[in-house]
Amino acid sequence: MSRIDKENYYLDIAETVLERGTCLRRNYGAIIVNNDQIVSSGYVGAPRGRKNCIDLGTCIREKLKVERGTRYELCRSVHAEANAIIHAPREQMIGATMYLVGKEFGTGEYVKNANSCAMCKRMIINAGIKRVVVRNSKTEFTAIYIEDWIVNDDSLIGKEGY
Repeated sequence: MSRIDKENYYLDIAETVLERGTCLRRNYGAIIVNNDQIVSSGYVGAPRGRKNCIDLGTCIREKLKVERGTRYELCRSVHAEANAIIHAPREQMIGATMYLVGKEFGTGEYVKNANSCAMCKRMIINAGIKRVVVRNSKTEFTAIYIEDWIVNDDSLIGKEGY
């Protein structure tokens, strides 16, 4: 029996975390790891005390056929990345890696080209996290270095003069 590599070990844990997700569209699980210790975890769900989409039986973004990556203000949920950051002390996030796994609610398939939204990217940058590892398949993943998000600031795309 061969031993699983560390990246897929942590991605498997993030995948288990996503099973707590409450979104009727896509569920994500995130864990933050620093010095081989899990610092925090998070999954997609409504803020504490509010009803989740699975409890309501409806998703407004799904109902309105909102395109992926847009109109997040309509969503009831807090993203997995944000929940993981909220529950971790900043000093334990500095230099850490976030592991992120997303699955489609209806099919259970891994989200294609998964990445953090613009708001989560900002939080990840400010948290001091250095890398995000995103699962593409059961054994394949993409490592994103946060410095790339800083240098290639996608919030400036289309801005005149930039």
